[in-house]
Amino acid sequence: MEYAIGHSALPKLRVDCLILPLGSDATLPESLPDETREAVKAFIKAGDFSGDKGQMAWLHQPAGLAAARLLLVGAGDKPLDGRGFLKLVGQVSRSLRSGPVKHAAWVLDSVTVDRDLDWQVREGARVAEEAAYRFDHYRSKPPKASKLKKWTFWLAERNNGLKKAAATGKAVAEGTALAKDLGNMAPNDCHPDYLAQRARDLGKQYEKLSVKVITYAQAEKMGMGAFCAVARGSARKGCLIVMDYKGAAGKPVSLVGKGITFDTGGISLKPGATMDEMKYDMGGAASVFGSVKTVCELGLPIHLVAVVAAAENMPDGEAARPGDIVKTLSGQTVEILNTDAEGRLVLCDALTYVQQKHKPHTVIDIATLTGACVVALGAHAQAVYSNDDDLSEALLDAGQDTGDRGWPMPLWEDYQSQLDSPFADMQNIGGPKAGSITAACFLHRFARDVKWAHLDIAGTAWVSGGKDKGGTGRPVPMLTRYLMNLAGGKKKG
Repeated sequence: MEYAIGHSALPKLRVDCLILPLGSDATLPESLPDETREAVKAFIKAGDFSGDKGQMAWLHQPAGLAAARLLLVGAGDKPLDGRGFLKLVGQVSRSLRSGPVKHAAWVLDSVTVDRDLDWQVREGARVAEEAAYRFDHYRSKPPKASKLKKWTFWLAERNNGLKKAAATGKAVAEGTALAKDLGNMAPNDCHPDYLAQRARDLGKQYEKLSVKVITYAQAEKMGMGAFCAVARGSARKGCLIVMDYKGAAGKPVSLVGKGITFDTGGISLKPGATMDEMKYDMGGAASVFGSVKTVCELGLPIHLVAVVAAAENMPDGEAARPGDIVKTLSGQTVEILNTDAEGRLVLCDALTYVQQKHKPHTVIDIATLTGACVVALGAHAQAVYSNDDDLSEALLDAGQDTGDRGWPMPLWEDYQSQLDSPFADMQNIGGPKAGSITAACFLHRFARDVKWAHLDIAGTAWVSGGKDKGGTGRPVPMLTRYLMNLAGGKKKG
């Protein structure tokens, strides 16, 4: 969809739909012509519109306007906070998808929002674009495409900076859409080799992005015993995908994504119910891909190294067993007590690799890691663990700014003893208590000498079951906002 900023006289604005958010007090903006104001007042007086939050009402051929339709959108009886504003934008975007509207315009100055105009346009464009997302890849007869092709944010005063805000929002939405696409694909198509090829395609598309693929055989030779223990159980042996974006000189920031393209649990086999959703166990990798795309689209002045540990966790005759002990790339040994705790095994070698080869100043890993995280936080927030308070704060602020929220979790040394093994340096699970925390503690053992954060997105990466089932693309908005802030010198975390 195309996004634009409009300043022309509102009565002369020729669009298929003019969107007018209104509060319950029915205060109409001065920008509306008198004819329109009187028509809207009469409509409200007749009881057809109350301004309750989320209510929508149409006026066709509205008096005083060149617009074909006027859509009144209820904003409630209080000033809108950021989340309330974005909910309304998403609701309107979804409602327009199936109708005849080709060009819609949103009036920015009709209600009070507790965020500035730059934020409203940037995040509004992102949410409008995300709301229009569809995944029809496997349908033999896809539904008709939406007619909505252009969305204008209108305000009376000229503000040239808002064009950049709209472009930024669209770029983030495109990255989020890529993450959704990868998650929603069937696992027989979206496997480690496929992810490697998608990375190569991105490398061909963007000049500043170079791509390297480390094969299973190469990983084995390098000493990635933990990664290989997971990958060897599948006919597709897996790989490490390295995407190096050089938008600036100096040490990079690194994103590391868990890319288990299907997770059976291995020998510690998962229950059959909802196992189909284990195609989403590469949600961390998907968010890394989406973030890389957004960074490339925006041309951010940063150095970013993204690593995806891609594998299938399958229970064939070569699969790792409970009781196996493996040597990681770091030299530390791990006793595997549960083969379904595989994400931390592929990630620990990926974390070591990126530190050894690229010397990043900051490392953030992203993973659909634990069911315990879902129990703790549900689907509303991803868990944020970090060994650096500034980094944690920067990520949480980025999530708050975009509505892609996180919640800080403890990383106390008190939990480390749960990982003690009588036979190896550590075991890969910490028992039934504090499962998300002990998983983070495990990863911390491989990132003690670098500023590091871990995002457990098991509850946020996809919507389970029902008509809305599918990948969410989270936490692409959080990650890209963090990277934009980093590029702009804000929140150095």
